[in-house]
Amino acid sequence: MTNTKEQFMSSKLRHLPVLSKEVLSLLQPKPGEVWFDATVGLAGHSQLILTAIQPNGRLIAMDQDPAMMVLAREKLGNEKNILIFQGNFDQISDLFAQHQIPLVDGLLADLGICSVQLDDPQRGFSFRMECPLDMRMNQEIGERADQIIARSEEEELADIFYYYGEERQSRRIARKIVQERKKQAITTTGQLANIVRSCLPRSPKQRIDPATRVFQALRIAVNDELGALERFLSQIPSIVKPGGRVGIISFHSLEDRMVKLEFKKQDLWSTITRKPIEASEEELKENPRCRSAKLRVAILKDPSGQPVSNETNLGIG
Repeated sequence: MTNTKEQFMSSKLRHLPVLSKEVLSLLQPKPGEVWFDATVGLAGHSQLILTAIQPNGRLIAMDQDPAMMVLAREKLGNEKNILIFQGNFDQISDLFAQHQIPLVDGLLADLGICSVQLDDPQRGFSFRMECPLDMRMNQEIGERADQIIARSEEEELADIFYYYGEERQSRRIARKIVQERKKQAITTTGQLANIVRSCLPRSPKQRIDPATRVFQALRIAVNDELGALERFLSQIPSIVKPGGRVGIISFHSLEDRMVKLEFKKQDLWSTITRKPIEASEEELKENPRCRSAKLRVAILKDPSGQPVSNETNLGIG
């Protein structure tokens, strides 16, 4: 069996930013511009943007995960034209006001979990290894997944799995969890995955593990991901210049639907991607984890609601 620590460390070396070519071609960061990466992670996208905006460009980045902050700073360095902050992206208005950051020319947010987080045996995001059932993006605050499993009523668990994971057998799974936690506390990823699998026998034709949707739903609940995304989307127009380009990469239908609805607000946005951009077959071979990635791009209109002059050159899809 592969050592989990070695697996975690090697993932830092093989991390690849998703849809990197599409991000650059659609967002078109230019020399001298100021850009904001709302989810810096391992700084893969930030490095691409930083290169494109030189010379004299400026990058501002943030991430809620303290571990990612350390790795991002190692990659990006401590140049004067780079500012990195810790925090959730639903705090961007306060961040910009507190540090008197001017409006930016463009913004990117990658809503996915990076490979380092998935492969870290202490984080509890993956059921491929036996881990503590944590799932917090920031392990310094908030309620762990095992605590939600322990305290939630059966109906509440079923709602989490149904609404956040779109799991049709949510009630059966919730009932089984409540039965099993009476026998012993459910504290590891392996325990939870096996309970879910016992409710949903896997067919030979099934591509994904039966536990996938439940783990996704629980992670969303732990981190209030949809609530944070809603707050983030509402704040973007307050930090981006009119004519600024905004790209958001989502990884499940609930996120993508929220981004789509936001960019449909015709008084605010000129939509560049009428349909979400997905990974090419070539990228999927190199990076299978980008299979569910969807990129949507829009341009913020000026206060009068008029489009910017160059946006017709960006139309796609």
